[in-house]
Amino acid sequence: MLAKVNSAALNGIEAYPVEIEVHLQRGNPHTTIVGLPDAAVKESKERVHAALRNTGFHVAQRRQIINLAPAHTRKEGPSFDLPMALGIMAASEQMPAGRLADFAVVGELALDGTVRPVAGCLPIALMCRETGIRSLIVPQANAREAAVVEGVEIFAVESLTAAQEFITGRRIIEPFRFSFEEALEAADDYEEDFADVRGQEHVKRGLAVACAGGHNAIMIGPPGAGKTMLARRLPTILPKMTRDEALETTKIVSVAGLLRDGKSLLSTRPFRSPHHTTSCAGMTGGGTNPVPGEISMAHNGVLFLDELPEFDRRTLESLRQPLENGEVTISRVQGRATYPCSVMLIAAMNPCPCGYYTDPRRKCNCSPTQIERYMSRISGPLLDRIDIHLNVPPIQFSELQGGPTGEPSAVTREHVSRARAIQQKRFARSKANCNAQMSSKQIKKYCGLDEASTRLLKQIVEALSLSARAYTRILKVSRTIADLAGREDIVADDLNEAAQYRSLDRE
Repeated sequence: MLAKVNSAALNGIEAYPVEIEVHLQRGNPHTTIVGLPDAAVKESKERVHAALRNTGFHVAQRRQIINLAPAHTRKEGPSFDLPMALGIMAASEQMPAGRLADFAVVGELALDGTVRPVAGCLPIALMCRETGIRSLIVPQANAREAAVVEGVEIFAVESLTAAQEFITGRRIIEPFRFSFEEALEAADDYEEDFADVRGQEHVKRGLAVACAGGHNAIMIGPPGAGKTMLARRLPTILPKMTRDEALETTKIVSVAGLLRDGKSLLSTRPFRSPHHTTSCAGMTGGGTNPVPGEISMAHNGVLFLDELPEFDRRTLESLRQPLENGEVTISRVQGRATYPCSVMLIAAMNPCPCGYYTDPRRKCNCSPTQIERYMSRISGPLLDRIDIHLNVPPIQFSELQGGPTGEPSAVTREHVSRARAIQQKRFARSKANCNAQMSSKQIKKYCGLDEASTRLLKQIVEALSLSARAYTRILKVSRTIADLAGREDIVADDLNEAAQYRSLDRE
């Protein structure tokens, strides 16, 4: 007898439908799984048979052929356990097969028949909506994640027995309800605040400009100056996540299997801070079965690289194209996967190997050659993608003891959000989303200068011996500063401030 069960598989952050066909025929008892299964899928037959026996069902003493269609795409992971078990039960007439066509099913089985959570339930639910499947059976632990998708009824099961009884009508399971808006509002909460940082007002201002225009930034200063503390608070001043951003960010985390503690949605901006020993595959993604890397896990948030020169040069160079394109494609013999990676790159570094070159209170023991070699670990093409350079001096005791705390994150976020709204309206009909992504044509259109401002910019470039790329970056950052102030035109003060953020381009 033949039975069919709808399921799904993942490719990158997208899901595609998989039809599981189970055929029983006379012959020596043996189970064969076809359709390009990986090792985890091949092992499913052992888990499925044990789960069937331990829950009171039987495994037919016949030859079983299980086909995962389409057969030309590789199937990965244990999420096919539950639909395989239901297919075997339907093919062996232990349950009617009629209602199976109404559902898509995913879930891993324990040997006692318990249904365990699987990765990627959110993109699977989105796929069901797009393909017209209105009902999805998922593990209990994945219900909240899948239920944020409107238009698909989510039925949560805790065991193989519960799934079988629900499909046959012997058990009533109500669709799991969860409000997307409720999840979006409840999760928008940060523990850190910009007001926690004392002093460093000019650095805070530079980081606010970076957030307002989507600019990458680098902080240079001695150890203990507060670079990491400032970076960790950047998500608190970025605009709130939109519905589409929250969904896309959650999809990446869901596919990576990192959506824990019953969370349904990530609506706080991600902050990723990989160690400097991270490999290329760890940074951009990879593996035999490609998984998202740190830059994709930081999508719509902040990728913070502390001690930038200590990273392997190949790892840093691997970031160049993803930073430019906003996505990373991982190609393998078995296929390819594309992950989005629209991030703000924030880097931090010491000014020299010992770290005290710019510290007035401590002596630097590094030679000019050592300092030059240290700085040269960062390539020009990577620096070309960093718009803002911020010098972070050591904190004075007076600032630590009783200095002003500055404005809280909520106030700064309001200013940043207004500037971003101006840019979204400006670039509504283009691929750019913020000033940092402006093309040469858009720079000419939106960064026009009057005659006096043009003369000032010429004086700045000549006096500081700035490069052509620094000239372009100054115009982009000036446009952002003007947006923060709500001005239509760029003025002299905007140019002067933007020029202060190009310290690494000066001779």
